[in-house]
Amino acid sequence: MIQTRGSGILLHVTSLPSAYGVGDFGPSAYRFVEALAKARQHYWQILPINPTRVEHASSPYYSPSAFGMNTLLISPDLLVREGFLRRTDLEPVPEFPEGRVAYEAATWYKDRLFSVAYQRFLHSGPERRYEEFCDRSRWWLDDHALFVALKDHFHGQEWSRWPEEIRARQPEALDDMRRRLADEIRREKFLQYIAGRQWSALHQHCTDRGIQVIGDIPIYVAYDSVDLWQNPGIFKLDDDLRPTVIAGVPPDVFSETGQLWGNPVYNWPLLRERRYDWWVSRIARAGELYDLFRIDHFRAFADYYEIPAGDTTAERGTWVDGPGADFFEALARRFPCSAIVAEDLGANTPAVQGLLDRFGFPGMKILLFAFGEGLPKSAHIPHNYIPNLICYTGTHDNNTARGWFEEEASEEDKQRFFAYIGREVAASEVHRELILLAATSVARASIIPMQDVLGLGAEARMNYPSTSEGNWEWRMTPEEFADAPFDWLRGLTELSGRA
Repeated sequence: MIQTRGSGILLHVTSLPSAYGVGDFGPSAYRFVEALAKARQHYWQILPINPTRVEHASSPYYSPSAFGMNTLLISPDLLVREGFLRRTDLEPVPEFPEGRVAYEAATWYKDRLFSVAYQRFLHSGPERRYEEFCDRSRWWLDDHALFVALKDHFHGQEWSRWPEEIRARQPEALDDMRRRLADEIRREKFLQYIAGRQWSALHQHCTDRGIQVIGDIPIYVAYDSVDLWQNPGIFKLDDDLRPTVIAGVPPDVFSETGQLWGNPVYNWPLLRERRYDWWVSRIARAGELYDLFRIDHFRAFADYYEIPAGDTTAERGTWVDGPGADFFEALARRFPCSAIVAEDLGANTPAVQGLLDRFGFPGMKILLFAFGEGLPKSAHIPHNYIPNLICYTGTHDNNTARGWFEEEASEEDKQRFFAYIGREVAASEVHRELILLAATSVARASIIPMQDVLGLGAEARMNYPSTSEGNWEWRMTPEEFADAPFDWLRGLTELSGRA
């Protein structure tokens, strides 16, 4: 439960300004934290910082590792400061586009730098902190690093296509590959060490300034991941280790055929027998990285939609009971469940609401959803809020506030919006009116996407659900950062009692 009234900004790390094609844990991140503190903000919300792959559109919600970190977020500037690179090693820096993330080019460029840094690390002699990190993280790091090395060794092939003895994790075969790929494994462990060290320092910088980091846990994992390869029994797979059912959501007003996500579905009965050990480890890892964390598609803990593997649409799926309260009771024996934020958007069933009420999880409300025909009784309109929730203008899956007004809102929606705020405004003012509604609501936390703080249009949208092109690419330019209205935000934060 969020105990105190506060506010914050939603901005993924990749969206920070940087000279290297993608935002990272470097100087711009520290300047952003300073700007948050100056504006009296209490929260910085980010998207998952797990590894991404270009072949999966660099989606942070389709990661090959639920425990590893995205090494693309390592800052070259900090590698220079830490002595792993020289300033001359950075040259030549490609001319990366401003305002968009260049994932492929940034990956190529940073891989070259990482190889230089790794060689310098090898020649520097033993480092106690690295060895301590490897020992402390062995429970997830060993298999993660082996998986990364094997993926490269087998030219990116899906793990289900690896030789049978490797696919089935026969101990002798894995020991042999660990010997053959020892250098590649050590390189990945080094990069995970650096990523973890840089993130830990940035997180501490947030803590020192009274800012809590809200992370993000995707409910499902990718099939081609170390998690499936390591733990096939906790997913619904057949004898050939292929999914029997996959995740998605049924047809609705937004999609006639539903959404086919394609992720494997958990074998909850087996996990229940094991007292949810894999999930306990996952929550423990989240606790290492964040102060609070949003669990995406929270509804799946109450009931989830599974679709026969091989179907091309989500029309033939069925709803299946999830683990429910038993899961969170098991977690509560190990962790303070007060760190959890429930992404409860969509159809909020009595079972979902029961979990929220029983365990005190704050849910989410989206102002962009509030101005339809059912406005008076809408769960997303501020006069229906309860304190224990987080109010957003929108999330990474929505259009920006201005983009919504200019491209998606009907004339009737606009008139209801004007009536609610008491006056008509131009499209260029809509974002501030929505931020004002969020700030002055009774919700204990209001979180505003950085794009809405800046008043940007649809060109700054982060993600179009059910599409795979052009997502996760928006990046704040240095000029936008310099001109951001943090002083205005501070005044509103103080006025609304959120400072």
